[in-house]
Amino acid sequence: MDIVLVLLILVVILALFFDYTNGFHDAANAIATVVSTRVLTPKFAVILAAVFNLLGALISVEVATTVGKGLVEPKLLDITTMLAITLGAIIWNLITWYFGLPTSSSHALIGAIIGGAIAHYDFSVVNFYNFINKVFFPSIFAPIFGILGGIFFLFISYMVASKLKAYVVNKLFRYLQLFSASFMALSHGANDAQKTMGLISMALVAANIYSEFTVPMWVKISAAVAIALGTLAGGWRIIKTMGMKLTKLRPIDGFSAETSAATTIMLASHFGMPISTTYVITSSIMGVGVAKKLNAIKWSLAFTILTAWLFTIPASATLSFIFYKIISLFIKI
Repeated sequence: MDIVLVLLILVVILALFFDYTNGFHDAANAIATVVSTRVLTPKFAVILAAVFNLLGALISVEVATTVGKGLVEPKLLDITTMLAITLGAIIWNLITWYFGLPTSSSHALIGAIIGGAIAHYDFSVVNFYNFINKVFFPSIFAPIFGILGGIFFLFISYMVASKLKAYVVNKLFRYLQLFSASFMALSHGANDAQKTMGLISMALVAANIYSEFTVPMWVKISAAVAIALGTLAGGWRIIKTMGMKLTKLRPIDGFSAETSAATTIMLASHFGMPISTTYVITSSIMGVGVAKKLNAIKWSLAFTILTAWLFTIPASATLSFIFYKIISLFIKI
């Protein structure tokens, strides 16, 4: 079998594994509030997350396009570069998971793409305009929008609740939270699974299977299924833990936080902005908290998130760069 085809198959398998671990670790967090408010059990919440993650992954390709060709033109790369990129992102995720560091899989992948491209070519191959406008600024402002959105939606919810009796409010928002949880899981699939689609489609161009960047249907389906299976396989543990940590949230709070986060993520996905969904849902919950208590925002957490963001991209880029140099010593295309 041709070495390029072998490496392409390996890249696809590793990319889907990356997607699977994303579902395993992150997708369940998307609906943690629906467990903390006791609207759904962890088991049914994870099933709901898996179904809507799958559906969300199929609704557009804007984020996949940004990842696959918005940062680096894939025709300038080769399949060994794609292997280095995939390994760089996965290894950084595993390192940070082992040490419990709060980093983003999205940023790990973006950093790996930049590092691998520079190793194969040079700095000129990176589209820094798109990086600033579709990665840097959205990553800074998305959590801010999450906080403001949490405050806004809780304010609107309180206006509605003030006109109803207490038992009606609780029952109403328990039903509404089923909608907001589904919306949150849908938005998570629309942003996170598309990153894997972009990576695989990028590899198809680098391997000369396609002459231009496109996202085939089999890539969409496989990425959607991978993130859904990851959620089903391990998400129940994480969502149960998150539920225990967030028991002070009421259905009206959970609805406001989820709606804020999902709206922010869907807007980012529409404009092809790969953002950290975990950071957005966390900031939305913080927004709900600050709406009830002005000193509820944990600025230490915000600083940790910012630090992790700043550190992840150069770290995964360095790993990808090193992997490329090592691989190129043994494999010549």
